[in-house]
Amino acid sequence: MKVIALVLDSVGLGYLPDAPLFGDEGADTLDHTVLKTGVALPHLASLGLGWVPGVHTLPRPKPRGAFGRMREVNPGKDTTTGHWEFVGVYLDAPFRTYPQGFPEALLQAWAERIGVGGWLLNRPYSGTEAIRDYGEAHLKTGFPIVYTSADSVFQVAAHLEVVPLEELYRWCQVARELLVGEHQVARVIARPFAGPPGGFYRREDLRKDFALEPPRNVLDALKEAGLEVVGVGKIPDIYAERGFTRQVKTKDNQDGLEKTLALMGESFSGLLFANLVDFDAKYGHRRDPEGYARALLEVDAFLPRLLQALGPEDHLFLVSDHGNDPTFFGTDHTREYGMLLWVGPGVEGDLGTRETFADLGATWARLFGVPWEGPGKSLL
Repeated sequence: MKVIALVLDSVGLGYLPDAPLFGDEGADTLDHTVLKTGVALPHLASLGLGWVPGVHTLPRPKPRGAFGRMREVNPGKDTTTGHWEFVGVYLDAPFRTYPQGFPEALLQAWAERIGVGGWLLNRPYSGTEAIRDYGEAHLKTGFPIVYTSADSVFQVAAHLEVVPLEELYRWCQVARELLVGEHQVARVIARPFAGPPGGFYRREDLRKDFALEPPRNVLDALKEAGLEVVGVGKIPDIYAERGFTRQVKTKDNQDGLEKTLALMGESFSGLLFANLVDFDAKYGHRRDPEGYARALLEVDAFLPRLLQALGPEDHLFLVSDHGNDPTFFGTDHTREYGMLLWVGPGVEGDLGTRETFADLGATWARLFGVPWEGPGKSLL
Protein backbone atom coordinates (compact mmCIF):
# COMPACT_ATOMS: atom_id res chain seq x y z
CA MET A 1 0.00 0.00 0.00
CA LYS A 2 1.11 3.53 -0.79
CA VAL A 3 -0.11 6.75 0.77
CA ILE A 4 0.48 9.67 -1.57
CA ALA A 5 0.29 13.12 0.01
CA LEU A 6 0.44 16.05 -2.38
CA VAL A 7 0.82 19.52 -0.86
CA LEU A 8 -0.64 22.27 -3.03
CA ASP A 9 1.59 24.82 -1.37
CA SER A 10 -0.40 27.91 -0.26
CA VAL A 11 -3.78 26.96 -1.79
CA GLY A 12 -5.71 28.17 1.26
CA LEU A 13 -9.48 27.88 1.64
CA GLY A 14 -10.39 31.08 3.43
CA TYR A 15 -9.17 33.00 6.45
CA LEU A 16 -9.04 31.42 9.89
CA PRO A 17 -10.87 32.88 12.90
CA ASP A 18 -7.56 34.20 14.26
CA ALA A 19 -6.54 35.72 10.90
CA PRO A 20 -7.06 39.31 12.17
CA LEU A 21 -4.11 38.76 14.52
CA PHE A 22 -1.97 38.22 11.42
CA GLY A 23 -3.49 41.02 9.38
CA ASP A 24 -5.19 38.52 7.09
CA GLU A 25 -8.92 38.98 7.66
CA GLY A 26 -10.66 38.63 4.31
CA ALA A 27 -7.99 36.50 2.59
CA ASP A 28 -9.29 33.56 0.53
CA THR A 29 -6.73 32.17 -1.89
CA LEU A 30 -8.81 29.64 -3.83
CA ASP A 31 -12.08 31.54 -4.14
CA HIS A 32 -10.47 34.88 -4.92
CA THR A 33 -8.27 33.32 -7.61
CA VAL A 34 -11.25 31.61 -9.25
CA LEU A 35 -13.36 34.77 -9.02
CA LYS A 36 -10.58 36.91 -10.49
CA THR A 37 -9.65 34.60 -13.35
CA GLY A 38 -12.67 32.41 -14.02
CA VAL A 39 -10.47 29.30 -14.03
CA ALA A 40 -12.44 26.03 -14.16
CA LEU A 41 -11.22 23.14 -12.00
CA PRO A 42 -13.51 20.20 -12.83
CA HIS A 43 -11.26 17.42 -11.55
CA LEU A 44 -10.61 19.06 -8.18
CA ALA A 45 -14.34 19.70 -7.97
CA SER A 46 -14.97 16.00 -8.65
CA LEU A 47 -13.12 15.21 -5.41
CA GLY A 48 -15.51 17.39 -3.44
CA LEU A 49 -13.58 20.64 -3.22
CA GLY A 50 -16.72 22.65 -3.99
CA TRP A 51 -18.45 21.05 -1.00
CA VAL A 52 -15.83 22.20 1.51
CA PRO A 53 -17.21 24.84 3.92
CA GLY A 54 -16.24 28.29 2.75
CA VAL A 55 -15.60 27.31 -0.88
CA HIS A 56 -18.19 29.10 -3.01
CA THR A 57 -16.74 29.18 -6.51
CA LEU A 58 -16.63 25.53 -7.64
CA PRO A 59 -19.40 23.19 -8.82
CA ARG A 60 -20.66 20.44 -6.55
CA PRO A 61 -20.85 17.13 -8.41
CA LYS A 62 -21.20 13.91 -6.43
CA PRO A 63 -17.71 13.67 -4.94
CA ARG A 64 -15.29 10.84 -5.31
CA GLY A 65 -13.71 10.38 -1.91
CA ALA A 66 -13.84 12.56 1.19
CA PHE A 67 -13.43 16.30 1.60
CA GLY A 68 -12.91 18.87 4.32
CA ARG A 69 -10.62 21.56 5.63
CA MET A 70 -8.06 21.84 8.43
CA ARG A 71 -7.46 24.53 11.02
CA GLU A 72 -3.83 25.33 11.83
CA VAL A 73 -2.93 25.28 15.52
CA ASN A 74 0.70 26.35 15.26
CA PRO A 75 1.36 30.07 15.76
CA GLY A 76 2.34 31.12 12.28
CA LYS A 77 1.55 31.00 8.59
CA ASP A 78 4.78 29.79 7.08
CA THR A 79 5.86 26.62 5.34
CA THR A 80 7.63 25.07 8.30
CA THR A 81 4.92 25.60 10.90
CA GLY A 82 2.31 24.08 8.60
CA HIS A 83 4.36 21.11 7.44
CA TRP A 84 5.59 20.30 10.93
CA GLU A 85 2.01 20.30 12.19
CA PHE A 86 1.04 17.85 9.41
CA VAL A 87 3.29 15.26 11.06
CA GLY A 88 2.34 15.97 14.67
CA VAL A 89 4.75 18.71 15.77
CA TYR A 90 3.31 21.60 17.77
CA LEU A 91 5.25 24.80 18.46
CA ASP A 92 5.09 26.77 21.70
CA ALA A 93 6.05 30.00 19.96
CA PRO A 94 6.42 31.18 16.38
CA PHE A 95 9.78 31.15 14.64
CA ARG A 96 11.57 34.50 14.47
CA THR A 97 10.87 36.79 11.55
CA TYR A 98 12.76 39.93 10.55
CA PRO A 99 10.48 42.45 8.83
CA GLN A 100 13.17 45.16 9.25
CA GLY A 101 16.07 42.95 8.18
CA PHE A 102 18.65 41.13 10.27
CA PRO A 103 20.72 42.85 12.99
CA GLU A 104 23.96 44.29 11.65
CA ALA A 105 26.01 42.65 14.41
CA LEU A 106 24.66 39.24 13.38
CA LEU A 107 25.50 39.81 9.72
CA GLN A 108 28.94 41.12 10.63
CA ALA A 109 29.69 37.96 12.61
CA TRP A 110 28.49 35.85 9.69
CA ALA A 111 30.52 37.82 7.12
CA GLU A 112 33.67 37.40 9.19
CA ARG A 113 33.18 33.65 9.49
CA ILE A 114 32.62 33.14 5.76
CA GLY A 115 35.43 35.52 4.80
CA VAL A 116 33.60 38.25 2.88
CA GLY A 117 33.79 42.00 3.34
CA GLY A 118 30.10 42.79 3.36
CA TRP A 119 26.63 41.97 2.12
CA LEU A 120 23.85 43.41 -0.03
CA LEU A 121 20.15 44.18 0.55
CA ASN A 122 19.16 42.73 3.99
CA ARG A 123 15.43 43.27 4.08
CA PRO A 124 12.23 41.48 3.00
CA TYR A 125 12.31 41.20 -0.78
CA SER A 126 11.10 39.16 -3.71
CA GLY A 127 13.78 36.67 -4.70
CA THR A 128 13.56 37.40 -8.43
CA GLU A 129 13.61 41.14 -7.77
CA ALA A 130 16.58 40.72 -5.43
CA ILE A 131 18.79 39.31 -8.18
CA ARG A 132 17.40 41.79 -10.71
CA ASP A 133 18.10 44.80 -8.50
CA TYR A 134 21.30 43.67 -6.76
CA GLY A 135 22.77 41.10 -9.13
CA GLU A 136 25.18 43.48 -10.86
CA ALA A 137 26.46 44.83 -7.53
CA HIS A 138 27.01 41.23 -6.48
CA LEU A 139 29.04 40.55 -9.64
CA LYS A 140 31.26 43.55 -8.88
CA THR A 141 31.76 42.97 -5.13
CA GLY A 142 31.25 39.26 -4.59
CA PHE A 143 29.11 40.14 -1.59
CA PRO A 144 26.17 37.79 -0.87
CA ILE A 145 22.65 39.09 -1.46
CA VAL A 146 20.81 38.56 1.83
CA TYR A 147 17.04 38.88 2.13
CA THR A 148 14.07 37.52 4.03
CA SER A 149 10.27 37.44 3.76
CA ALA A 150 7.22 37.07 5.96
CA ASP A 151 8.43 33.51 6.48
CA SER A 152 11.06 32.72 9.08
CA VAL A 153 13.87 32.54 6.52
CA PHE A 154 17.40 33.79 5.90
CA GLN A 155 17.97 33.66 2.15
CA VAL A 156 21.33 34.01 0.41
CA ALA A 157 21.59 34.58 -3.34
CA ALA A 158 24.89 34.27 -5.23
CA HIS A 159 25.83 33.93 -8.90
CA LEU A 160 27.31 30.57 -9.81
CA GLU A 161 30.16 32.20 -11.75
CA VAL A 162 31.10 34.30 -8.72
CA VAL A 163 30.50 31.90 -5.85
CA PRO A 164 30.88 28.14 -6.46
CA LEU A 165 27.84 26.18 -5.40
CA GLU A 166 29.56 24.33 -2.57
CA GLU A 167 30.88 27.63 -1.22
CA LEU A 168 27.35 29.07 -1.20
CA TYR A 169 26.18 25.99 0.67
CA ARG A 170 29.01 26.52 3.18
CA TRP A 171 27.94 30.13 3.70
CA CYS A 172 24.42 28.92 4.44
CA GLN A 173 25.62 26.22 6.82
CA VAL A 174 27.53 28.87 8.79
CA ALA A 175 24.40 31.03 8.88
CA ARG A 176 22.43 28.03 10.12
CA GLU A 177 24.88 27.62 12.99
CA LEU A 178 24.50 31.29 13.96
CA LEU A 179 20.71 31.57 13.60
CA VAL A 180 19.77 29.83 16.84
CA GLY A 181 18.64 30.94 20.26
CA GLU A 182 17.25 34.46 20.15
CA HIS A 183 17.82 34.60 16.38
CA GLN A 184 16.37 31.18 15.58
CA VAL A 185 14.81 31.05 12.13
CA ALA A 186 13.14 28.04 10.59
CA ARG A 187 15.18 27.87 7.38
CA VAL A 188 18.33 29.20 5.76
CA ILE A 189 17.97 28.95 1.98
CA ALA A 190 20.73 28.93 -0.64
CA ARG A 191 19.49 30.71 -3.78
CA PRO A 192 22.03 30.25 -6.61
CA PHE A 193 21.41 32.16 -9.82
CA ALA A 194 22.94 32.39 -13.28
CA GLY A 195 22.79 34.37 -16.51
CA PRO A 196 24.06 37.77 -17.65
CA PRO A 197 22.95 41.20 -16.34
CA GLY A 198 19.42 41.81 -17.53
CA GLY A 199 18.89 38.07 -17.83
CA PHE A 200 19.54 36.73 -14.35
CA TYR A 201 17.53 33.64 -13.44
CA ARG A 202 17.34 31.48 -10.35
CA ARG A 203 18.60 27.89 -10.49
CA GLU A 204 15.71 26.36 -8.55
CA ASP A 205 17.12 22.88 -9.12
CA LEU A 206 20.21 23.85 -7.07
CA ARG A 207 18.33 25.54 -4.24
CA LYS A 208 19.11 24.04 -0.85
CA ASP A 209 17.30 24.57 2.45
CA PHE A 210 19.08 24.32 5.79
CA ALA A 211 16.19 23.78 8.18
CA LEU A 212 15.90 23.33 11.90
CA GLU A 213 15.49 19.67 12.71
CA PRO A 214 12.03 18.86 14.04
CA PRO A 215 11.45 16.62 17.06
CA ARG A 216 10.31 13.03 16.61
CA ASN A 217 7.20 12.87 14.46
CA VAL A 218 5.03 10.63 12.29
CA LEU A 219 7.70 10.39 9.58
CA ASP A 220 10.09 8.85 12.11
CA ALA A 221 7.41 6.38 13.23
CA LEU A 222 6.78 5.25 9.64
CA LYS A 223 10.48 4.89 8.86
CA GLU A 224 11.14 2.99 12.09
CA ALA A 225 8.36 0.59 11.11
CA GLY A 226 10.31 -0.35 7.98
CA LEU A 227 8.21 1.63 5.53
CA GLU A 228 9.56 3.73 2.68
CA VAL A 229 9.22 7.48 3.25
CA VAL A 230 9.92 9.27 -0.04
CA GLY A 231 10.14 13.06 -0.11
CA VAL A 232 9.54 14.84 -3.42
CA GLY A 233 10.50 18.46 -4.07
CA LYS A 234 11.36 20.62 -1.09
CA ILE A 235 9.65 18.29 1.42
CA PRO A 236 12.85 16.70 2.85
CA ASP A 237 14.44 20.14 3.28
CA ILE A 238 11.51 21.32 5.42
CA TYR A 239 12.20 18.51 7.89
CA ALA A 240 16.01 18.80 7.74
CA GLU A 241 15.89 15.46 5.88
CA ARG A 242 14.73 13.71 9.05
CA GLY A 243 12.48 10.67 8.67
CA PHE A 244 13.05 10.02 4.95
CA THR A 245 14.42 6.95 3.22
CA ARG A 246 14.70 8.66 -0.17
CA GLN A 247 14.70 12.17 -1.64
CA VAL A 248 13.69 13.23 -5.15
CA LYS A 249 14.44 16.77 -6.34
CA THR A 250 12.13 18.63 -8.70
CA LYS A 251 12.36 21.69 -10.97
CA ASP A 252 8.76 22.91 -10.91
CA ASN A 253 5.18 21.75 -10.38
CA GLN A 254 4.98 19.79 -13.62
CA ASP A 255 8.21 18.00 -12.85
CA GLY A 256 6.94 17.26 -9.35
CA LEU A 257 3.73 15.78 -10.72
CA GLU A 258 5.56 13.64 -13.28
CA LYS A 259 8.03 12.32 -10.71
CA THR A 260 5.24 11.60 -8.24
CA LEU A 261 3.41 9.64 -10.93
CA ALA A 262 6.54 7.66 -11.77
CA LEU A 263 7.10 6.83 -8.09
CA MET A 264 3.52 5.62 -7.79
CA GLY A 265 4.38 2.97 -10.36
CA GLU A 266 7.28 1.60 -8.30
CA SER A 267 6.94 -1.41 -6.06
CA PHE A 268 7.20 -0.29 -2.44
CA SER A 269 5.00 0.23 0.59
CA GLY A 270 5.04 3.53 2.38
CA LEU A 271 4.50 7.28 2.18
CA LEU A 272 5.10 9.35 -0.94
CA PHE A 273 5.13 12.97 0.28
CA ALA A 274 5.39 15.73 -2.36
CA ASN A 275 5.20 19.52 -2.40
CA LEU A 276 4.18 21.65 -5.39
CA VAL A 277 5.75 24.99 -4.56
CA ASP A 278 5.05 27.06 -7.70
CA PHE A 279 1.69 28.32 -6.39
CA ASP A 280 3.50 30.00 -3.54
CA ALA A 281 6.95 30.89 -4.84
CA LYS A 282 6.10 31.96 -8.38
CA TYR A 283 2.62 33.43 -8.11
CA GLY A 284 1.30 33.98 -4.59
CA HIS A 285 4.15 36.14 -3.30
CA ARG A 286 4.18 38.04 -6.59
CA ARG A 287 0.42 38.63 -6.39
CA ASP A 288 -0.14 37.12 -9.82
CA PRO A 289 -3.66 35.64 -9.91
CA GLU A 290 -3.42 34.68 -13.59
CA GLY A 291 -0.24 32.70 -12.95
CA TYR A 292 -1.78 31.16 -9.85
CA ALA A 293 -4.80 30.10 -11.91
CA ARG A 294 -2.54 28.49 -14.53
CA ALA A 295 -0.82 26.50 -11.78
CA LEU A 296 -4.19 25.33 -10.46
CA LEU A 297 -5.26 24.35 -13.97
CA GLU A 298 -2.02 22.42 -14.47
CA VAL A 299 -2.66 20.31 -11.38
CA ASP A 300 -6.34 19.88 -12.23
CA ALA A 301 -5.50 18.61 -15.71
CA PHE A 302 -2.94 16.15 -14.32
CA LEU A 303 -5.18 14.81 -11.58
CA PRO A 304 -6.88 12.07 -13.68
CA ARG A 305 -3.46 10.51 -14.32
CA LEU A 306 -2.76 10.34 -10.58
CA LEU A 307 -6.18 8.85 -9.87
CA GLN A 308 -5.75 6.25 -12.61
CA ALA A 309 -2.36 5.25 -11.18
CA LEU A 310 -3.74 4.50 -7.72
CA GLY A 311 -3.54 0.84 -6.75
CA PRO A 312 -6.55 -0.88 -5.18
CA GLU A 313 -5.20 -0.26 -1.65
CA ASP A 314 -3.57 3.12 -2.25
CA HIS A 315 -4.65 6.45 -0.75
CA LEU A 316 -4.21 9.94 -2.19
CA PHE A 317 -4.37 13.12 -0.08
CA LEU A 318 -4.39 16.64 -1.51
CA VAL A 319 -3.68 19.21 1.18
CA SER A 320 -2.38 22.76 1.67
CA ASP A 321 -0.20 24.29 4.35
CA HIS A 322 -1.31 27.97 4.46
CA GLY A 323 -2.66 30.60 2.10
CA ASN A 324 -1.03 33.12 -0.23
CA ASP A 325 -3.94 35.01 -1.73
CA PRO A 326 -2.67 36.53 -5.00
CA THR A 327 -5.42 39.18 -4.89
CA PHE A 328 -4.57 40.32 -1.33
CA PHE A 329 -2.44 43.31 -0.36
CA GLY A 330 1.26 42.89 0.37
CA THR A 331 3.34 39.87 -0.63
CA ASP A 332 3.05 37.68 2.48
CA HIS A 333 1.45 34.34 3.20
CA THR A 334 -2.10 34.49 4.51
CA ARG A 335 -3.49 32.70 7.58
CA GLU A 336 -6.08 30.33 6.07
CA TYR A 337 -7.68 26.92 6.37
CA GLY A 338 -5.80 24.06 4.75
CA MET A 339 -7.31 21.92 2.00
CA LEU A 340 -8.12 18.28 2.75
CA LEU A 341 -9.16 15.96 -0.10
CA TRP A 342 -8.80 12.19 0.29
CA VAL A 343 -9.30 9.34 -2.20
CA GLY A 344 -8.94 5.72 -1.15
CA PRO A 345 -10.81 2.42 -0.79
CA GLY A 346 -14.03 2.94 1.15
CA VAL A 347 -13.34 6.65 1.66
CA GLU A 348 -16.22 9.05 1.18
CA GLY A 349 -18.15 11.88 2.78
CA ASP A 350 -17.72 15.17 4.58
CA LEU A 351 -14.72 15.32 6.91
CA GLY A 352 -15.85 18.70 8.22
CA THR A 353 -13.43 21.17 9.75
CA ARG A 354 -10.55 19.39 11.45
CA GLU A 355 -9.19 21.07 14.55
CA THR A 356 -5.55 20.57 13.57
CA PHE A 357 -3.33 19.78 10.61
CA ALA A 358 -1.96 16.95 12.77
CA ASP A 359 -4.99 14.81 11.93
CA LEU A 360 -3.26 14.17 8.62
CA GLY A 361 -0.18 12.47 10.05
CA ALA A 362 -2.26 10.57 12.60
CA THR A 363 -4.29 9.18 9.69
CA TRP A 364 -1.18 8.05 7.82
CA ALA A 365 0.01 6.18 10.91
CA ARG A 366 -3.39 4.53 11.33
CA LEU A 367 -3.54 3.46 7.68
CA PHE A 368 -0.21 1.66 8.04
CA GLY A 369 -1.03 0.26 11.48
CA VAL A 370 1.88 2.17 13.04
CA PRO A 371 1.47 3.31 16.67
CA TRP A 372 1.39 7.08 17.11
CA GLU A 373 0.76 8.75 20.46
CA GLY A 374 1.34 12.33 19.40
CA PRO A 375 -1.12 15.09 18.44
CA GLY A 376 -3.90 14.58 15.96
CA LYS A 377 -6.91 12.31 15.54
CA SER A 378 -7.12 9.81 12.72
CA LEU A 379 -9.76 10.45 10.08
CA LEU A 380 -10.57 6.73 10.11
